[in-house]
Amino acid sequence: MDNATYASLTRQSGLRTEMQVIAHNIANSATTGFQKEGLIFSEVISAHEDADTSLSMATANARMIDRSQGQMTNTGGLFDLALEGDGYFMVQTPEGNQLTRSGVFYPDANGFLSATDGSPVLDEGQAPIFVPPGVRDISIGRDGSISANGQPVGRIGVFEPVNPELMGRAGGVRLTLDGDAVPIQDTGMVQGFLESSNVDPVLEVARMIEVQRAYERGRDLMSKEDERIRGVIQTLGQ
Repeated sequence: MDNATYASLTRQSGLRTEMQVIAHNIANSATTGFQKEGLIFSEVISAHEDADTSLSMATANARMIDRSQGQMTNTGGLFDLALEGDGYFMVQTPEGNQLTRSGVFYPDANGFLSATDGSPVLDEGQAPIFVPPGVRDISIGRDGSISANGQPVGRIGVFEPVNPELMGRAGGVRLTLDGDAVPIQDTGMVQGFLESSNVDPVLEVARMIEVQRAYERGRDLMSKEDERIRGVIQTLGQ
C-alpha cells in the first residue's frame, strides 16, 4: 500500500469522525447550555526504515469545545440561571466535580441547590449550597450571592478550568476536568434566564454537506486508485 492510499484512508477516517461530531452538534442545537464541538486535524509524519522517504498521514482525534456565548432566554424561573461571560457552574457527581453552562437548578428535598439529576451545585469553596426550605423571597445577585428573606445564605461559584483545552465531554451538557478549576469574579449571573445552545443549525448542516462531499470525493479517488493498481497488475501478469 503506497503513501497516497495511506493518506486517503486516514483522511476518510477523520472525515467520518467529523461527520459524527457535526451530527452530535445538530442533535443538541436546542439543548440548554450545550457548547458545540469541533474537530482538529493534525499531520503525523513517520520515517521509513532504511529509506530516505517518509509517510505522512492526517489524524483527527482532538476535539475542541467552542466556548462562545449562547443566547439567553427569559424563563422567569426562580432558580434558572445564565452566565454572561466566561466560566462554568460546578456540580458534584460520583465521578468527580464537573462543569456545566446549564443553569437549570432547584432545591432538593434536603434543601441543597441541585441540578436536574440531583447533583449538588457548589459554591466558591466547592461545597454544596443550602437553601432554607419554605422561603419564598429568594434573590440571586449577578455575583452569584443568594439571599433568602433579605438574609445571605450562600454564593454560587463560577469556575474557569486552568487548562480549558483538556476539558472532555462527560455526557449531555457536562464537561470533565483534567486538572484544577479556579473561581472567577468577573462573570455575571442572571436570575430567571437560561443560556441556549451555541450551535447554529444552518451552519452545521452546511458543514455536514461539505464533509459529505469531501468524503465522497475521497471514496472516488480510492476507487480509481484501486482500478489503476489492478490494471498494472493485470498488465504485468500478461
